[in-house]
Amino acid sequence: MLPKFEYKNFTKLEDALTYLDEHKELAKPIAGGTDLMVQMKAGKIKPKYLADIEEIEDLSYIEEDDDKVKIGALTKMEEIRRSTTIREHAYNLWLSAQQFATWQVRNVATIGGNLCNASPASDTATPLISLKAEVVLKSVKGERKIPLHEFFKGPGITVMKPEELMTEIIFNKPNGARLNFIKLGRRTTHVLSIVNVAVKLTEKDGMIDDVVVALGSVAPRPVRSHTVESSLKGKKASIEVLKEASEKVINDISPITDVRASKEYRVEMSKVLTFKALRGVI
Repeated sequence: MLPKFEYKNFTKLEDALTYLDEHKELAKPIAGGTDLMVQMKAGKIKPKYLADIEEIEDLSYIEEDDDKVKIGALTKMEEIRRSTTIREHAYNLWLSAQQFATWQVRNVATIGGNLCNASPASDTATPLISLKAEVVLKSVKGERKIPLHEFFKGPGITVMKPEELMTEIIFNKPNGARLNFIKLGRRTTHVLSIVNVAVKLTEKDGMIDDVVVALGSVAPRPVRSHTVESSLKGKKASIEVLKEASEKVINDISPITDVRASKEYRVEMSKVLTFKALRGVI
């Protein structure tokens, strides 16, 4: 049973921000509600005020200019899945969207809501971290930009203040970098990740010039494997080099045992999936 709460619908961002500023910790924004309603029914979250922001049209878009791609926080996951812009400039995010839940959920769930839920198993977080994305957070006092890898603090916990809303995700176009995303679940699709890995790799003069490796469901928050990255930079890509580097992913993860998989299995699969994801971009 849902707890009692006051519900208000908003069509303008400024009005929603004012409402959240007035009620702060007692209020929660809701858009798709695919995560929030489940948590409310379970009694994990008990807001006194619910701000419905789904109809704020200014926050639903996918745009690009010469250098950057911008995604409104209320953009539906199905729009991400169908977007030619995302496929061209954020291929690993596009890959993750193909495996995201069911079509019914994708038509309701928003990319901003998925990120703000701060699940360690988020399939959108790791591709965006690999793209070095930033998120825009707004309140009545102004806005700030946060690198996405700094946004998550732990399961369900972010740096976002109660009176703030995520309004936009921004990242630079990859400009020749090769991208990949792989997830492992108890089924092939429509399931939470046991492990997921996103990579971005750039070569210059036959050598690995830049590489980002991000993993989900292997720590309290999505993480970058700086150890793997540093062991690859400046080297010529080969199966042997990728395999040796992938083994070092264990230095950057801290998985647990849960209903989906054991800690030991996640450790081994992190090495396997990191190698497969990297092998797919050389």
